[in-house]
Amino acid sequence: MRLIRLGGEPSKVGADVRAALSTWGVGDAVLGGVALLGVRPPDCPRELDAVLVLPRGVLVVVGVDLPDPAKRLEAPLGGTWTIDGWPLSRGDGATSPAAEALEASSAVARRIQDMRGEPLPVTTVVAVGPYVGHVVQPTVDLNRGVRVLHPKPTTLLAAARELATGDRPCPVDQAARLIAVLAPTGTPPDPSALRAEGFPDAAVERTVLLPRAVPAKPPAPRWFTYVAVAVAAAVVLAVVVSLVSGGGPETTPQASASAQPTTVVVDGQDFVSRGTDRTEDCESHAFGDVRAWLGEHLCLRLDRAQFETKVDGRVVGVAVAELSLPDPQRAGQFGAVAAAAGSGGVTPLVKEGKGWPGGPASFDRSAIRTTVTGARVRIAQVVWADGESAADDPKLVAVAERASKLPPGP
Repeated sequence: MRLIRLGGEPSKVGADVRAALSTWGVGDAVLGGVALLGVRPPDCPRELDAVLVLPRGVLVVVGVDLPDPAKRLEAPLGGTWTIDGWPLSRGDGATSPAAEALEASSAVARRIQDMRGEPLPVTTVVAVGPYVGHVVQPTVDLNRGVRVLHPKPTTLLAAARELATGDRPCPVDQAARLIAVLAPTGTPPDPSALRAEGFPDAAVERTVLLPRAVPAKPPAPRWFTYVAVAVAAAVVLAVVVSLVSGGGPETTPQASASAQPTTVVVDGQDFVSRGTDRTEDCESHAFGDVRAWLGEHLCLRLDRAQFETKVDGRVVGVAVAELSLPDPQRAGQFGAVAAAAGSGGVTPLVKEGKGWPGGPASFDRSAIRTTVTGARVRIAQVVWADGESAADDPKLVAVAERASKLPPGP
């Protein structure tokens, strides 16, 4: 995403918005688009912390500074906000800042419509700070295209992906026009920069050649129909006679092959797949310092898999997790956190109720191998399916080394 700063942050939480957007990096590897920071579109009642012009939508980000940090914020659009059970009170008497945000979004939508800009959906993000642990919104408000959130890289990215759902992407020329409509000062990025942010070139009209119609064949003579019917009747009669005289036709039983688990061989050792999972919500499936790091940094995807193997006749459980980060630098930073002793980790599928018969009940005291390859970090955990395990067990450590080469997910 390309950031264009046109003014200062009108709210304190606006700095968090800018920091979250900057973690996505330039280009469309994460999301793409152009962020207009500190902009006040013509006819808009206030300065906005950001307007995100995305290939499939426009997000109006309005910052709201709460009087104190909150563990729980209830934020209905049409009612009073409550912070940890207490009604929100502000100096201006407003009890629901959502009204201001919706007014700003409506002004942006009118501006785009009046200037005949690309008809993209315009939605609203209310960024609240200094900190909110959990935001509660009525379902009807979510369906209206409004998100109230504390602007972390993960929460803001999730909102953008949920809300920017236009039917077709905005082409480069229309994106430049749209940016000029919303920010009359300055110059929009050049076409090559917009292409790099995921805006396609205008569609080229193509001529479609329809196949030539083939004239229908004349109907067959009536005598031909009579002959065909007679032949068909003779064939049916022959089959009936055969069944009566010689018994039923021979049937060949078909083998019903049941699906077998996939087996992967690494360095001569067999690993049988016992389930996979893929999600973009990395933070929710982690714990300890690893979860804390993921809560403050962008993670693109989490792939998890589990396997079963044997060592000296004993069953061994294997859990593999691979996290995709935006770039190798952040992957290295996360890898250092994940490899540190006592720093937590990624929750195995077994702990989420996805175990298998004969498999381990948990991956406590597992042998762990953490590797960093490019922008990906892979964590392999290995335990005995029964009996006690130890992180320094030589046999488990050897399996963990091989397990780090297993496919991590679907």
